[in-house]
Amino acid sequence: MAKELCSGVAALLSINTWQGQQQHHHWARSQLSPLPISATHRLTKHSRFRVVCQSVETQAKTEIYDPEFGAKVGQDRLLKVPVSNIRNFCIIAHIDHGKSTLADKLLQMTGTVQKREMKEQFLDNMDLERERGITIKLQASRMRYMFENEPYCLNLIDTPGHVDFSYEVSRSLAACEGALLVVDASQGVEAQTLANVYLALENNLEIIPVLNKIDLPGAEPDRVIREIEEVIGLDCSKAIPCSAKEGIGITEILNAIVERIPPPRDAATSPLRALIFDSYYDPYRGVIVYFRVIDGRIKKGDRIYFMASNKDYFADEVGVLSPNQLQVDELYAGEVGYLSASIRSVADARVGDTITHYDRKAESSLPGYEEATPMVFCGLFPVDADQFPELRDALEKLQLNDAALKFEPETSSAMGFGFRCGFLGLLHMEIVQERLEREYNLSLITTAPSVVYRVNCVDNETVECSNPSLLPEPGQRRSIEEPVVKIEMLTPKDYIGSLMELAQDRRGEFKEMKYITENRASIIYELPLAEMVGDFFDQLKSRSKGYASMEYTFIGYKESELIKLDIQINGEPVEPLSTIVHRDKAYSVGRALTQKLKELIPRQMFKVPIQACIGSKVIASESLSAIRKDVLAKCYGGDISRKKKLLKKQAEGKKRMKAIGKVDVPQEAFMAVLKLEKEVL
Repeated sequence: MAKELCSGVAALLSINTWQGQQQHHHWARSQLSPLPISATHRLTKHSRFRVVCQSVETQAKTEIYDPEFGAKVGQDRLLKVPVSNIRNFCIIAHIDHGKSTLADKLLQMTGTVQKREMKEQFLDNMDLERERGITIKLQASRMRYMFENEPYCLNLIDTPGHVDFSYEVSRSLAACEGALLVVDASQGVEAQTLANVYLALENNLEIIPVLNKIDLPGAEPDRVIREIEEVIGLDCSKAIPCSAKEGIGITEILNAIVERIPPPRDAATSPLRALIFDSYYDPYRGVIVYFRVIDGRIKKGDRIYFMASNKDYFADEVGVLSPNQLQVDELYAGEVGYLSASIRSVADARVGDTITHYDRKAESSLPGYEEATPMVFCGLFPVDADQFPELRDALEKLQLNDAALKFEPETSSAMGFGFRCGFLGLLHMEIVQERLEREYNLSLITTAPSVVYRVNCVDNETVECSNPSLLPEPGQRRSIEEPVVKIEMLTPKDYIGSLMELAQDRRGEFKEMKYITENRASIIYELPLAEMVGDFFDQLKSRSKGYASMEYTFIGYKESELIKLDIQINGEPVEPLSTIVHRDKAYSVGRALTQKLKELIPRQMFKVPIQACIGSKVIASESLSAIRKDVLAKCYGGDISRKKKLLKKQAEGKKRMKAIGKVDVPQEAFMAVLKLEKEVL
């Protein structure tokens, strides 16, 4: 009976043709799913008995891949396999298209993570990543998979999807031979999908299209397949429909990785060259480096040399990530692993650097290494001035983990001592601020984000300036250049008008618009980065009801009519409120700031003018009227000259007060104005 039932199940499962896959989202709702993972699972679940009817060999040959069998195989993942049986791949996708869920399922199916240890978003370790549903810190994992009776070693490198971390993503892709392109079957191709695909194509990766979430009622796999073919130009005849959440189609994905992704080249005899694709700081062991061996082999105890930073260390520990760290004696060409060598700073082992042997150095380093350059700056000040040492220590600890974070001390007359910090982009800035507040219990005030301007001086010198207070005097500067980005917005056709209006308002220069399908368009603009660091993304989402997505790349510097807008209170310039703005926007920004300050600064015993100035020219002004004592209260009748005498005496006193009086701007006023600056700019 068991034998007949089993052959029936096998026959049913073998009908899995491409035509059937296209209608998969209908089948997913029925009890008889044609896909392999849940076959034995469903028998167990519904029949309450287990049918063991195939040997290990038969299981490997047919499409059934038993999770228990996978768990046994997964425990042997430290065993070496030939280079031809290694597959290095990554998963690229837009935010919320199911990348982390798919990674979880692959780990579970191959027995890499035991069921009792499994949790959602297994590779996302930080609470921040889980809350926001994004990948911030890159992870890697080694899996063992049996295909046609042969063991294969699959190295998954999980990459962050956001544009701020595009350099890290490019180094991760350089460590792979193939990529899974995960596209939501209901959402379709999004902006970051495109950007990451282009990065993968630049690295000559084999791309396997995967349609995720086909079990959703709104899934349209046929439309999305057409979209991928038209927009990206990939052949989707072998696209794999799957549902990572339900576990549908996972075995097909694993089989496709083995069959379609090429193995790494066998270069174990060449001098060692290994590409660093990530590193982090461990308080007990120093910096832990994640790398992919391109040429040669590396053993525990080897003296290694970092070619970009010119540092050498002894490799105290070498191992693989599965996904926890497991020690091994050596790694050879094609393998992915980690090493610990008592390195004290992440800056010594930067992403993209090449590791080689100290005694037998490689002739050239691997291409593509770049220093991370901050694009967005802002000031961080502790609310309580006593927390300044704690803020400095916290930033130094964060910098151990994040070589892209730059900071220098800054003093402000309004907010005291703080730091001017540089970030890769807006998401990077938000993450650092949130981590400082959460992990180090700091209360922070942040100034409006600004960008790095280039000032061409009259003596042919070029000065980079991220802080308005450091801008050279008008007589010394010839021109100011600002960073410009190329932005691509993907939107349904109903919102094209409002998004074009948004880009035009932000000084955008229209470049191109094309319809990628009947209902979706791609709009390309060149936009100053300064206009984007405010609420551009929020505006994009609200104007398109959440349907539009965007991607931007830095293209260079461009000369522009920029001026420094100063705020003067009672004739004294207030440096923390100075900003660099475009001449066309100076009046509206100045008007908004002076009006807000008038509401927030308490009235004094004398009249206080609040002025927005460009150089010595006042462009917007408000004034706080003085608190006056009614000196005429005691006069009831009498000559007018008596009243004039009293008023003149009062005016002289007010004038004397104004000359020596000092206006203290309260902290709340600064915080409110900084918030307003973020909105206005």
